[in-house]
Amino acid sequence: MNALAATNRNFRQAARILGLDSKLEKSLLIPFREIKVECTIPKDDGTLVSYIGFRVQHDNSRGPMKGGIRYHPEVVDLLLPSGFAGAKMNTHSYSEDVDPDEVNALAQLMTWKTAVADIPYGGAKGGIGCTPKELSISELERLTRVFTQKIHDLIGVNTDVPAPDMGTNAQTMAWILDEYSKFHGYSPAVVTGKPTDLGGSLGREAATGRGVVYATEALLAEHGKSIKGLTFAIQGFGNVGSWAARLFHEKGGKVVAVSDITGAVRNPNGIDIQALLQHKDKTGKLADFDGADAMDSNDLLSHECDVLVPCALGGVLNRENAGDVRAKFIIEAANHPTDPDADEILSKMGVVILPDIYANAGGVTVSYFEWVQNIQGFMWDEDKVNNELKRYMTKAFHNIKGMCQLQDCNLRMGAFTLGVNRVARATLLRGWEA
Repeated sequence: MNALAATNRNFRQAARILGLDSKLEKSLLIPFREIKVECTIPKDDGTLVSYIGFRVQHDNSRGPMKGGIRYHPEVVDLLLPSGFAGAKMNTHSYSEDVDPDEVNALAQLMTWKTAVADIPYGGAKGGIGCTPKELSISELERLTRVFTQKIHDLIGVNTDVPAPDMGTNAQTMAWILDEYSKFHGYSPAVVTGKPTDLGGSLGREAATGRGVVYATEALLAEHGKSIKGLTFAIQGFGNVGSWAARLFHEKGGKVVAVSDITGAVRNPNGIDIQALLQHKDKTGKLADFDGADAMDSNDLLSHECDVLVPCALGGVLNRENAGDVRAKFIIEAANHPTDPDADEILSKMGVVILPDIYANAGGVTVSYFEWVQNIQGFMWDEDKVNNELKRYMTKAFHNIKGMCQLQDCNLRMGAFTLGVNRVARATLLRGWEA
């Protein structure tokens, strides 16, 4: 089952629990708008090349739409624009990596995620089909500016607020801000995840990983436990995984296993995360770290631990390996790491799963704080950002638990039911059939 099918299945189950009208249910699934544009730029060697840019805007009933812009390869038909007769045009194609169903699923998931976190946004997702590592900085800037020119009337402070995603970063957001401002005046709140010199929020880099830790604390407290003394296995050591590992370690947790695309390491007595981060920065890999033993990356999900934290790819827990999981708790820091078959198997095993729709909402929550700061023209210190993030994550967990008790369901369905209910109520109050 792909990401879109899994998201739709969870939505429909939540809609049945809530007793939503069938017409309203269908309306909530259909994206508000899907945008596809051609972006043609001159490369550094003088050739012209076209890329396809896209944006899925899912829902705006609770506020502006919000979601990442990713630069990743996909198959595109490169169209020769009119007016370029005789120009030298690069017509190579790209490998299929961006799945339209995945983009739709992530846009929809952001709608429910922002509703669960109770921040006034809807969901969106988009990007450009390209391979960033094959483009120079100047080519990336030209591509970003052309894309912004094509969609500037469809995004905005009160319409759709993009953020970084795969293959994009704070610099990409700075280019979008600058190009958008040429048409609409200086508008720092049009994107989030910006450099702090241009209105980016302190604490944004660590926000998703920190949110994962706050969510874990809330879940463990419900079970009479705390991070201190528990063991953690973390799959993925990028931004989210490394920050989560660092903060679990600082709070007295023992990170006993870590993996990423370069390999995996383990230490039953706990890994010195700061030393591992320094080793990774120096060598670019986890392998050959003196403070832990090498292990097979495929064994991480079944490694003995109290808390398993998948921070990398979707679908890593499935029917084939779910029965091997030895953790008591799973914190879904990645999007869609557990497929429906694994969900059912793990639930029967008594494993408590904290769903992605809530667990990784720290990033978009601090993006909301950045948006608020930009609109007010008043920036917060980092302690205020972190304190507000903890308050939002803790409150959201208690709201999810309340829905679980009301509807007699697990945390995943409690979160989906909470999010769908908030969006449905906003849609009805605004008069969706008018």
